[in-house]
Amino acid sequence: MTRRDRQRLCLAALAALAVSAACAVANAGEPVRYAIDPVHTRVVFEIDHAGFSKAIGTVSGSEGSLQFDVDDWSSAKLEVTVPMQRLDMGDSGWTASVFAPRFLDVKRYPQARFVSTRVERREGNRGTLCGELTLHGTTRPLCMELVLNKIARYQLPPFRRTAGFSARTSIKRSDFGMKSWRSLVGDEVELRIEAELVRRDDHDASAKPGHVPAETPDDEPAN
Repeated sequence: MTRRDRQRLCLAALAALAVSAACAVANAGEPVRYAIDPVHTRVVFEIDHAGFSKAIGTVSGSEGSLQFDVDDWSSAKLEVTVPMQRLDMGDSGWTASVFAPRFLDVKRYPQARFVSTRVERREGNRGTLCGELTLHGTTRPLCMELVLNKIARYQLPPFRRTAGFSARTSIKRSDFGMKSWRSLVGDEVELRIEAELVRRDDHDASAKPGHVPAETPDDEPAN
């Protein structure tokens, strides 16, 4: 390689670096679009059971989208749909009772929906997420305590960029028209959400939300 060729190669490399830097600056501060991974997302709820214990149930299969800028939480936008027919009390009879018209009435109201209206960052990775919750045909404002656990590229193929959040809040079932059996079932429902979301730009045929590669010790990435 001649000296002139080496100079041309160096100039080309510098130009490529300049273009990459310019793109990075241009994209800085722009919200990233994510889709909820239904496999790694759960809604957990607790409600008093006649004073004896807290009945615990889970709901899986949530779907939705998030626009999120880690440097500007106030620009975030979240929409989530929760399939109430995926609720599980750990016992088929108990689950069927919760599905009944006196409670969730899932045949008439098969989905719950949350749409954000405001996100505020507080100290560190904590914040407050507020929005409108539609449940049992009734829409009410709802705020929850939010924690950003991690944003990083997942360590196993297909190496999707993933955001993980935890959230907690509580609601009153009577606010959503569910007032039956108050002597046996508490009114306040404690909610905990554990959610993972996948960057939409990373989606392809082999990297859809919910696609989970086999995770065995042999798959552990090297340090």
